[in-house]
Amino acid sequence: MYVIIVGCGRVGSELAKLLSSEGHNVVVIDRAAKSFERLGRTFNGMTLVGNGFDVELLKQAGIAQADAFCSVTNGDNSNIVAAQVAKKLFKVPKVIARVYDPSRADIYKSLGLDVLSGTILFAAMIRDKIIESRFSSYLIESKDVGVLEIETDEHLTGKTVEEINMPGELLVVMIKGIKGVILPEAKTKLHKNDVIMAVVKIDKLDKVRKRFGI
Repeated sequence: MYVIIVGCGRVGSELAKLLSSEGHNVVVIDRAAKSFERLGRTFNGMTLVGNGFDVELLKQAGIAQADAFCSVTNGDNSNIVAAQVAKKLFKVPKVIARVYDPSRADIYKSLGLDVLSGTILFAAMIRDKIIESRFSSYLIESKDVGVLEIETDEHLTGKTVEEINMPGELLVVMIKGIKGVILPEAKTKLHKNDVIMAVVKIDKLDKVRKRFGI
């Protein structure tokens, strides 16, 4: 995949390194050149200095061929503007914006954007790993939304992301499989032992657990 990441902070740099190590083509944009030091010497993608909503810079980044666009700077407004440019002007298939203010999430979703809110915490994940559950829950700053990690078993193998998603309740945002990490499309099929990363409404956790038998 060809992925453009705006923001080379802790989240952006880790995402860039992960995708690059899996063989994806990655372009990272940040206003501060010094931020690229977080990528380390092994990063083999492209880096560009500037704003993530600069049309000419985005063209230089190769946005016309981008499969996915992620804006994860520390500013909500910058992330949303960049995401809107990528989605509306350049028609990038998969656009994700990080927001810090959960109260804005519904507004941004109404614009057709995939929105992730908050910094991931790992206490719940460690708890789930200890009891060897297929379900790993993550706590994020929003009280309304969590992130789940589900390993594909025989019941999920062969299903598409579209069949897994539960509108308004659960959204698959990433899959890690034998071919690496991908940002899936609706028709992407799951394979045995794939690990699904999904955003879920906290008040729907019980329903999700029952559906997936976890």
